[in-house]
Amino acid sequence: MTLRVYSPDDKIDHPVLKKLPPGIQREIMLAAEHRQVPAGRMVFEQGDPGDSFFMITSGRVRIFRQNAEKMETDLAVLGPGDSFGEMALLTGAARSANVEAVEDLALTVLAKTDFDLILRNYPEVSLTLILQMASWLIKNDQMLEMEKSRQYQPARLSVLDFVLIIGLSLLCALVFNSSNPNGVALFPRVSLHDDISYIEPAAAVQRHAASSAVFVDARPTNFFDQTHIEGAINIPLSVFDIMYMMTLQADDKNRPVIVYGRTISRRYDVDVANKLYLRGHKQVMVLDSGFGAWEKRGYPVAE
Repeated sequence: MTLRVYSPDDKIDHPVLKKLPPGIQREIMLAAEHRQVPAGRMVFEQGDPGDSFFMITSGRVRIFRQNAEKMETDLAVLGPGDSFGEMALLTGAARSANVEAVEDLALTVLAKTDFDLILRNYPEVSLTLILQMASWLIKNDQMLEMEKSRQYQPARLSVLDFVLIIGLSLLCALVFNSSNPNGVALFPRVSLHDDISYIEPAAAVQRHAASSAVFVDARPTNFFDQTHIEGAINIPLSVFDIMYMMTLQADDKNRPVIVYGRTISRRYDVDVANKLYLRGHKQVMVLDSGFGAWEKRGYPVAE
């Protein structure tokens, strides 16, 4: 790995910096270093201290995690214009992933002390990084789901096997409940805060037409991108804190919020509604019967 310090005449055409005034860019350039990393070399490893922020000038990197059994999960491949390493700097935690050069790599590097100083002095950089981190976290969540699906390939079951498994499960549950005075619900109830109410689609569409409520889609981004209620904002549960800060934090807490987002496997709407209530929103409602009922009735949707 080779390293040199930038001179005042050097320029960096990078999304994190290019919108800043020239004087600010020159100050950042003087604090930055340039590193050349050959293909196949590690930039840093999982568990290393987070002491630098990296911007890719040329080449590509592979970001991946490794568990105790040395099994690898690919998270992303980044190229020119991308950056990485900000998560560890902002949180103070150790590096959460490995970064490997898959091509000869040219990096612009800022040390933690310079990175912290720039964030304090120039809020424009902070906003750019927050937006990029939100996008990266959403992609990270999607790639982890895809990787789990790829690694887990269950054996094929016949219809008879499936019916037999369900029957045995119900039988065991009934036997357990009959012998246990407290019992266990076969289908767990989703806990919604007492101050949060359900709203019928017919009433919700009236608020939609009058623009008298904010509609929040709590589903993962890939569901939202396919189709959603027209004008809704997407606040996925997995990145709730960041997306809330970017969309609703400054909103009037008295303005009604209607949350939807149930899928076959999970009630995202209830979880996000509870979080919004805890953030101080006074009128939080959950769309009864979910997005499916809204779409079936021909109410406004967007793709």
